[in-house]
Amino acid sequence: MDFSALNDTLASKSYSQIADICDSLILQVSSQGVAFQDEWPYAIHLLGHIYINDINSARFLWKRIPLAVKESQPEVLAAWKIGQKLWTRDYAGVHEAIREFNWSPEAQGIVTSFSELYTKRIFELLVSAYSTISTHDTALFLGLNASDAANYALERGWTLDHASKMLTVKKQVRSAL
Repeated sequence: MDFSALNDTLASKSYSQIADICDSLILQVSSQGVAFQDEWPYAIHLLGHIYINDINSARFLWKRIPLAVKESQPEVLAAWKIGQKLWTRDYAGVHEAIREFNWSPEAQGIVTSFSELYTKRIFELLVSAYSTISTHDTALFLGLNASDAANYALERGWTLDHASKMLTVKKQVRSAL
C-alpha cells in the first residue's frame, strides 16, 4: 500500500490535510478489495479528523475500526481517548489524554500541533465567554498549572488580581467591516 502522500503531508506538517488524504486512500483501497486493516494508520487517521475538529467523522471512523486493531494498537486507543474527551467537552481531559500517552514519532508532530491549536481555540472560547475567571479554572481549560495559565493569559493582555487570583479578560476589538 502506498502511503507516500500521507507521509509527505506528515513531513510537511500540513496536518489539516491528513483526514482528507486518509479518507481518499481508504476509499481507494476499499474499492479495490484490498485487505488493508492490519497496516492502516488508524491512529493518524483519527488524529487527522481530531485536528480539523471533525469529531463526528472521528467517531464514525472509530466504529469502523476492527476490534483486533483496537486491542492490538494502544496508540489507536489513545487517539480515540482524545476524541472521547472532545465529544464530551472535557477540556482538561483532552490535555490529560494527550500527555498520558507516549506517542510514536509519526504521531508526535500532529499531537503536539493539535495541542497548541486546541489551547488557542479554548483560549478564544474563554475570551468570548468570560469577563473574569479564576486562574484555577483557566488552568483547567488550558491544561496548564495555575501559574503557567496566568502567564499565558497575561502574555495576551489579560490582567491578574493577585489577591483574588482572578484574571480579567481582555476582549478583542472587532473592526466594523
